[in-house]
Amino acid sequence: MTTTERTILVWDLPVRLGHWLMAAGFALAWITGDSEEWRLVHVGAGGTVVGVALFRLIWGLVGSRHARFGDFLRAPAAALAYLKSLLGRRPQHHVGHNPAGAWAIVLLLALGLLTGASGWLTYQEIGGELFEELHEGLASTMLAVVMVHLLGVAAGSLVHRENLPRAMVTGLKIGAAQEAIVSARPLAAVALVGWVGAVAWLLSR
Repeated sequence: MTTTERTILVWDLPVRLGHWLMAAGFALAWITGDSEEWRLVHVGAGGTVVGVALFRLIWGLVGSRHARFGDFLRAPAAALAYLKSLLGRRPQHHVGHNPAGAWAIVLLLALGLLTGASGWLTYQEIGGELFEELHEGLASTMLAVVMVHLLGVAAGSLVHRENLPRAMVTGLKIGAAQEAIVSARPLAAVALVGWVGAVAWLLSR
């Protein structure tokens, strides 16, 4: 930490809560995927993933500074440059999402929506085995992206000597004062919970 850096608020509550809700929803959906007895739980968990993904798309446009897509989405070349820098003496550091992590977020949101849509069609017995196989393939692809994301988080934590999972709990990171967000946006977090609950309930019907 330099003399111009301090502990600042970077991640608002909707980003943090959405992150963990999506992680828990996907994990629960994966565990219950092959069980008829837990089918409703599986659908509800999948609905949670879909609800978070839909909310995150909106929040990526109107949310706080580091939550907006315009703040962290960069060209693929920028992501490659970031990954290469991790092997050098001066790795790039980003207070918000790094360029590589940004693409993981986009992939996870897209896969969450596509997996949820194919799962709902399967649940409604539409399309026969076609959507069931598509659902399973998308879920497996999403799991692979999650694994890569976790490896990236571990690598970033080691290289930058910061606990990235803890930051996604507290919202706090080290950075310049001008990079901090003003509010954790608690009312938006309440709206997120209500929205996710409504989507999960509707998709389970």
